[in-house]
Amino acid sequence: MIVAWWFELTLPRIGLGRFAARGRIDRWRSSAKRFRALAVELGGLMIKVGQFLSSRMDVLPPEITKELEGLQDEAAPVPFEQIRTLAEAQLGMDLNDAFVSFDPRPLAAASLGQAHSATLTSDNAEALGFAEVVVKVQRPGIAAVIAVDLRALRRIAGWLSRVRLISRRVDMPALVEEFAHVSLEEIDYLHEAANAEAFAMDAAASATGSAARSADASDAAPAVESARVQAPRIVWEQTTPQVLTMEDVTAIKANDITNLRRAGIDPHKVATTFAHTMFDQLFRTGFFHADPHPGNIFVTPSHPGTTSAGPNWHLTFVDFGMMGHVPENLRAGLRELIIAVALRDSRRLVASVELIGVLLDGADTEELERSLTGLFARFGGMGFAQLRDVDEKELRAFSTDFESVVRDLPVQLPENLFLIIRSLSMVSGLCSSLNPSFNIWEVVEPYARELIEEEKGGVAGTAAKEALNFVRLTLGLPGRLDSLVQRLENGELSVATPKLDRRVAGLELLARGVISAVLFTGFVIGGAVLLPTTRLGGILLLIASAPALIHSLTTLLRHRRLTLRQRSR
Repeated sequence: MIVAWWFELTLPRIGLGRFAARGRIDRWRSSAKRFRALAVELGGLMIKVGQFLSSRMDVLPPEITKELEGLQDEAAPVPFEQIRTLAEAQLGMDLNDAFVSFDPRPLAAASLGQAHSATLTSDNAEALGFAEVVVKVQRPGIAAVIAVDLRALRRIAGWLSRVRLISRRVDMPALVEEFAHVSLEEIDYLHEAANAEAFAMDAAASATGSAARSADASDAAPAVESARVQAPRIVWEQTTPQVLTMEDVTAIKANDITNLRRAGIDPHKVATTFAHTMFDQLFRTGFFHADPHPGNIFVTPSHPGTTSAGPNWHLTFVDFGMMGHVPENLRAGLRELIIAVALRDSRRLVASVELIGVLLDGADTEELERSLTGLFARFGGMGFAQLRDVDEKELRAFSTDFESVVRDLPVQLPENLFLIIRSLSMVSGLCSSLNPSFNIWEVVEPYARELIEEEKGGVAGTAAKEALNFVRLTLGLPGRLDSLVQRLENGELSVATPKLDRRVAGLELLARGVISAVLFTGFVIGGAVLLPTTRLGGILLLIASAPALIHSLTTLLRHRRLTLRQRSR
């Protein structure tokens, strides 16, 4: 924070903004690396903070979020005696009475808890239909550690909220409270157990609905039933707020290509099925797994003798501490976005973004529409492998232009959208690792066609929908105009004009160069006049002219390069 205050606030105020900007990217990366090392050292909630911030592209620059993306929640295991003491206190019985066996060596250890293999007693196993379980036990005292960490984060958020540069972009106290809500839910194992059961019920209902839809439309998105998505069953009698006992569903990790092939499972089909599964969670049920990294997704081969028309495997999700909910209004906007992407309709895509609530009232979207049209025209049908063959300079030039347009738009991301973005990025990463030529468009298009068929409702239904949209727009117009006038009166209205801004930036560079040239001329003339009478003063003025000359030349050269770049565009 001290470094940020010095370079981003203090130096620009004394005219050293350009000096401060030179090493900004390196400072961001260095800060992210230091925080990453500190988070691993401290444990507790700090690793979760890093993972949470890695998804906040609206708050932090990409150099920081990229560095924090790979932060893994791993920690040294707690001695087994401490785990035994806490588990027995929670269960109200000796571990030897609760389980036939309980492995003292943890399967995995994280900052909030650790998992152990165990075997149920014969009575419980017979009643439930399975014997092998995984028991998650919280780290002793972790609730107190989290309380201290959250108090510290709230205090820092209060400090940062007083910095106008930060408060204009993000509500830091609200951001911390959002993180606190997610974290406190994660340490409530009863909440996680309920999530697991709700997820399994949604998967079963979605499978039934998808099977019915597929019977009516052969080219619709593959039914989730074919994936047979499952979740571990919960042993409620041995589950408490700090101990979670569930069916052991350990199988092949979703990104373990070698073992997938060895089991006769095609990784490409796993990628496609996984993508369709996550799309159904996000855009149909509205209840989705918000942490679908490879460690939380297993591919489970079917038992010998199992007969099914689908594949000989199913996807099994675990770890339901972090789940997301998509409200119906946001889900409707996301469906519109999917349809617009499939149709390569830039205007409809912008409208869907406005419906979701990302763009604020008064945003000038013409440049965004043009950029999206160019994006679809050039890269719309390419997979990741094809994108790697595109000229790097072309990709970089397009990315720079597109970022300049988006950066100038007034945006705000609604609640829950961050978890959606995080999940989709994980889906993209896992699918690309399973199939380098994976093309997300191939998943989007059949899914979108199905959505279009569902929402079309015939010609009359389409006309009614368009009329409803027109009425909604007409009724909302006075309110939007009133808001626009109010912002204009308050001086809060900003107009995004990227091309004009670049022209103005060029003129500013030219003006600075001319001013420096005038200063240089003045120093030289003054020094020449003073030399015969005051030798020391004349020499000092001549020396002072050198920086002005250098600044003038470098500024004019930068202006020349900027002008040539604009002409080439």
